Amino acid sequence: MTPLRGARLGSEAPANSPQAFADHASVERNQRHLAWLEGEAIHILREVAGQCANPALLFSGGKDSLVLLRLAEKAFRPGRFPFPLLHIDTGHNFDEVIAFRDRRVAELGERLIVRSVEDSIAQGRVVLRHAGESRNAHQSVTLLDAIAEFGFDACIGGARRDEEKARAKERVFSFRDAFGQWDPRQQRPELWNLYNARVHPGEHVRVFPISNWTELDVWQYIGREGLAVPSIYFAHVREVVRRADAWHCVTPLTPARAGERIERRSMRFRTVGDITCTAPVESTAQSVDSIIAETAATTITERGATRLDDQTNEASMELRKRVGYF
Repeated sequence: MTPLRGARLGSEAPANSPQAFADHASVERNQRHLAWLEGEAIHILREVAGQCANPALLFSGGKDSLVLLRLAEKAFRPGRFPFPLLHIDTGHNFDEVIAFRDRRVAELGERLIVRSVEDSIAQGRVVLRHAGESRNAHQSVTLLDAIAEFGFDACIGGARRDEEKARAKERVFSFRDAFGQWDPRQQRPELWNLYNARVHPGEHVRVFPISNWTELDVWQYIGREGLAVPSIYFAHVREVVRRADAWHCVTPLTPARAGERIERRSMRFRTVGDITCTAPVESTAQSVDSIIAETAATTITERGATRLDDQTNEASMELRKRVGYF
């Protein structure tokens, strides 16, 4: 059995000991906790299907969007999903993740729409300051263009409130105006489990069914459901360099700088995104169980530890969200 939050790891206590009863009770509580989160998320997905005329589910191949796919299966199978899958590809994603994305979509037999930042650059919609600039923030332009192209009135995403303080302000149904902008002062009240997805033409909502989940909840759910994940979530030896407080991958897109010492270390990724702004962490975790144990012990959020674009300014995420970011 996959260890859950609060469950002891290591040697098991004797079956009739007080510790064994305590461990069993802890596992039961956590199973109920995951069941509650699952039920809430399924309810939210069905609200989207019921209230929105033309939604889409954002799917990148990362762990949060993989959980969304499993929740959508439970909400709508044996029928097809009442929405397509949409991925905004920066062109600088990890190959392992893109291959996993395509394989998972093929297994589900669902429709995947891919729109590329590369195309936005070619069209002049995105202008980079220099060739090496991260494309991560520029995804907003491509996303808003895709929303306009297909007339989506809702985009379902895997954001969670524990990720970052700007995310903590987010409603489950997050209203975006006709320019795709998010204003925390203009969000709608959400009382109990009542959600309002009404929008005027050109407006839309971003919907976050796993808002109330934590990184630990996500991994415990992956373990409970036996979900496959991209290989880069597990520890593997990778060439890295140390800059400031983070490890940076050495790749053709992100080569080592003059004077930097390249090291080969056992690393894994807590989140997957654009190569240029996603840092790995040192780890030996090569199974879901060991990732759960590692996550339970960490004191730094995944974005705080690994997303370099969030470390440029205390308000980095909020500023991006205000112009249409996920």
